Amino acid sequence: MKIAVASGKGGTGKTLVAVNLATVLAADQPTTLLDCDVEAPNDHLFVRPELGEPHVVAKGIPIIDDGRCTGCNACTEACEFGALARIGDRVMVFDELCHGCGRCALVCPSDAIGEVDHPLGVIERGHSSSLEFGHGRLHIGEAMASPIIAELKETTPERDWTILDAPPGTACTVITTLHGVDGVLLVTEPTPFGLHDLRAAVGVVRTLELPAGVVINRDGTGDREVETYCEDEGLPILLRIPFDRRIAETGADAQILVEALPEWRARFVELAQQVKELVS
Repeated sequence: MKIAVASGKGGTGKTLVAVNLATVLAADQPTTLLDCDVEAPNDHLFVRPELGEPHVVAKGIPIIDDGRCTGCNACTEACEFGALARIGDRVMVFDELCHGCGRCALVCPSDAIGEVDHPLGVIERGHSSSLEFGHGRLHIGEAMASPIIAELKETTPERDWTILDAPPGTACTVITTLHGVDGVLLVTEPTPFGLHDLRAAVGVVRTLELPAGVVINRDGTGDREVETYCEDEGLPILLRIPFDRRIAETGADAQILVEALPEWRARFVELAQQVKELVS
């Protein structure tokens, strides 16, 4: 069972839900928590895993052998991202635009294109008690996060449960995270901003044809527009987390809610059962 925890924007409580759901599941079932927000990972602050050596994730950047290049422009025409351009009698490579797909080398008739690895970031893995953990870290200055997320997912052994803490928003990194999961928990807040971004997230989930449920964080603030929207869209509200000072303090101190406030354990166990039923 692979469940992504996502939201249309940051700050909704996505990490709160992902960390606590993974914690209660790991108590009696093999569970992995993957932090896919590789630009700003923070799940490790809560679960405090013992991490192993980092694994470098790189993309292949083309290098042009000027002695073999005939100037046919096959590579520049094949590149969909504008990473190759003919300037004078040379083909120039723009590393930042390159996606590392290797198409240019494939179409080159004179075998004039090789590759050199360009590091994008790292993947780190470890465990915290019975919970397996993994996350990625994008190197500062790099713009391409999706390859790290994809490799993090592809190289993670399957277990009974895998909880994926998705990046915020609806960009490519979110699509990469949601690809291949069994269901999605959408975390939102009962405000006009929360509703606006929930609509965007629901659009992505519907496009990917994934079953989804909603968690309302800071319940009791704002208005009922989010609830009305969920009713109209047939989205079940699986959990409500109230606007509570004690809950806020556990997050500020990087504590796991179900351990700091044990009365919440039963609610997250129930959430896990509801997610299982939703996917089934």
